Amino acid sequence: MIALSDFLIISAALFCIGLYMIVSKRNAIQILIGIELMLNAGILNLVAFGMYDRVDNSGQIFALFAIVLAAATTAVALAIILNVYRRYKTIDPGKINAMGE
Repeated sequence: MIALSDFLIISAALFCIGLYMIVSKRNAIQILIGIELMLNAGILNLVAFGMYDRVDNSGQIFALFAIVLAAATTAVALAIILNVYRRYKTIDPGKINAMGE
């Protein structure tokens, strides 16, 4: 059986990679992927802690809801990114500074 600490190390690595992608912010798609990596790290924690809790499957149930929520937010974010690209012809957040104009 895999130790809980192994799951937590992998989750921490995923979270750090996602955080680096958000901080480096080269374009909006990379920021979105970074957010997804951070969400997946949280989902991995839910599943890992749920696996070691033999009483019920609440960790897996919360992970399922988190996956559905992540899919919905990704769809909305991609729609926003497409609209921003149509208007400004770029997805670089640093170049989009006049959102109201």
